[in-house]
Amino acid sequence: MMMSLSVLTITGEPGGRQDEVARLAAQRLGFEWISQTRMDALLASWPTPLAPRLWPYAATSSLARLATEHHLAISVPGSELLFPALDSVLRVHVPASPSRRAGALMLHHGLDRAAAHARLAELAAAERALRRARFHRISPGAVDLVIHTDRLEPEAAAHIVAEAAHAAGLTAHGLLPFATEAEIQFEARLELARHGVAPPDANGWTPRTFSHPSERVFANLLDFYRITWEYEPRSFPLEWDRQGAVREAFTPDFYLPEFNLYVELTTMKQALVTRKNRKVKRLRELYPEVDIRMFYQKDLQDLVMKHGLSESTA
Repeated sequence: MMMSLSVLTITGEPGGRQDEVARLAAQRLGFEWISQTRMDALLASWPTPLAPRLWPYAATSSLARLATEHHLAISVPGSELLFPALDSVLRVHVPASPSRRAGALMLHHGLDRAAAHARLAELAAAERALRRARFHRISPGAVDLVIHTDRLEPEAAAHIVAEAAHAAGLTAHGLLPFATEAEIQFEARLELARHGVAPPDANGWTPRTFSHPSERVFANLLDFYRITWEYEPRSFPLEWDRQGAVREAFTPDFYLPEFNLYVELTTMKQALVTRKNRKVKRLRELYPEVDIRMFYQKDLQDLVMKHGLSESTA
């Protein structure tokens, strides 16, 4: 997946000055600076508590929406691991010696040297734990540029970063196209939907339980694309006994009232597929006015991204 989007990630070590470098570089480049505080604000509307392993997907979803309006300079721990398929990204690491970082803590928090080094150890342990929980690794990801700041002030480091961004062509890229954003959103939100997490802008009604996890995935995707849906709203009698009592009925999984369309999802089990195919065929024979489509789990992505519900049901 290739994307037209420029992202600059600037990471460092606990107690370092990477946020200052990122802020100044963003100003020079005209990018929007995403600090930890800004990232927390972007995720504030997501359902809580959000499991750490889902944080990268929620972060990617929120940042992709923002990237349709601004290029981004991100200084959040682990940000170098986001957007792995991005074709225009510059990952910068801004390390500093422990003595330099301890000195910064002493200056800003009024700590003595021993307390500052102890605090650095605590912060480093906390960041390793955070990376392990979110990314299943404790070490930073690969970077393109390393700028040691023991002898460089943030202004000088930001100048180097900005020049490197220009040289890498980041400033020549356009903003993220909405179609590409939708593709990123699909991949991120599909993973979130697998864990029952709906995006904050979902506007559909989600029942308490579904018969199968794939139905929750499908419902969350419909919510994201703002397609109104109903879950199992109607059963269609298929067979009757001699007294007229219903012997067999079929209840499609979803109804999309905007398109007057019923949708049935099915698993990969052949016996179930065969049985559902028979029921769908019988329903069409008895109720020719009813429009019903059946989709396999593996076709969910094609349904939404490649075909589009509105296009395929027109």
